[in-house]
Amino acid sequence: MASFFNHYLIPLYLLFTYFTTTTISAASAIVSPRPKSLLLTISKDTSTSQYTTKILQRTPPVFVPLTLDLGTQYLWLNCGRRYVSSTYKPVPCGSPLCALANAKICRSCPSGPKPGCNNNTCRAIISNPITNTSTKKGSELATDVIKLNSSNGATTGDLVSIPNFLFVCAPTSLLGGLAKGVSGVAGFGRTKVSFPTQASSAFRLAQTFALCLPPFSENGFAFLGDGPYNITPGGTGLNVDLRSMLTYTPLVTNPVRTSEYFIGVQGIRVGGEDVSINKSLLSIDSKGYGGTTISLIQPYTSMESSIYKAVTTAFDRQILNTSFPTKRVAPVAPFKYCYDTLPSTRVGPSVSNIDLVLQGKNAVWTIAPLNSLVSTNVGYCIAFVDGGKNPKSSIVIGGYQIEDNLVQFDRAKNRIGISSSLVYDRIRCSFFNFTTTV
Repeated sequence: MASFFNHYLIPLYLLFTYFTTTTISAASAIVSPRPKSLLLTISKDTSTSQYTTKILQRTPPVFVPLTLDLGTQYLWLNCGRRYVSSTYKPVPCGSPLCALANAKICRSCPSGPKPGCNNNTCRAIISNPITNTSTKKGSELATDVIKLNSSNGATTGDLVSIPNFLFVCAPTSLLGGLAKGVSGVAGFGRTKVSFPTQASSAFRLAQTFALCLPPFSENGFAFLGDGPYNITPGGTGLNVDLRSMLTYTPLVTNPVRTSEYFIGVQGIRVGGEDVSINKSLLSIDSKGYGGTTISLIQPYTSMESSIYKAVTTAFDRQILNTSFPTKRVAPVAPFKYCYDTLPSTRVGPSVSNIDLVLQGKNAVWTIAPLNSLVSTNVGYCIAFVDGGKNPKSSIVIGGYQIEDNLVQFDRAKNRIGISSSLVYDRIRCSFFNFTTTV
């Protein structure tokens, strides 16, 4: 706990200096009690498989659709011709917010003043997580008001407003590869100025957020704050706090890729049997290579080639070694193993689970069949991809494997909580009571 306060003392002080909070009601703006948590509604884009949300920003407020990314350091969005706001404020060079954002570039803009182009403002280098392109000369750091839904943990609450929310103005050219209509990226990275860090700090909430990703055509959610996360299992009428279903494992720090979330995978089991892999690949070396990271940008889990071969071969063998007449069929890219038909249950195909054995007492992330197999036009395919021989991360847990799981990122306690599949308990992320979402 001491290390947490040492890490956050200065940034929280600066954030509290620049933030005030109000609740927006139909009648007027009034000072509100601190909400238990903040809520974002998440959907999955059908064309890109990106997970998106939207916020209200600016004065007057407009909807801003955003792609979620766990590795991006900032909230960044396009400040093109349509950016009009009376509360937009560029951040001047040498100000505390420049230091907080580690924005060391100071530039003038002869064609300004306008959003994204003002004199004597500090600039941050940002990148597109899909195309890996970046703004080499930096983009303007600014603040503006945003509005988010509050929540008591069981339903959607009133909108709350955060003035002076720090973000980076991105050029239109940086939007390539993002979902259609998206204006930027909500960075959820391990930084002092990420979206959840700022939002939680504004209301003095715990530096914790939880994700429950939806499949196509459904809604999921992100809670900012430490809960509760109440949901009603199908047909029961009883509220369940999903925190009771979490198993915890320590967050692992990558010495190079410090804004990403890594966990310590110790081994892998298929159908309860250990898979023989090179466990040295599961550690992170001094150059930042290896280990296991969690990604919302990568659609499916990727594994270093030797790990991928060992896991998929074991899974394939168990799928075929049953009395059910399953046959392998021609694969569908990017997958290698596909099957014409599989035995089915109410929670998906009746095949073995894949377990990621994690650091921590009895810590296991169970990847259920609904998350390990994907339905295609030829049948089911094993939903993992070959990450190559020398990937930056030996394992990247992709979005599809996280769907209908609750994953809590508890930066205050330096740990990640994992529920594994909620479907076994007749729960889906879409079962949350979305009543008046933004």
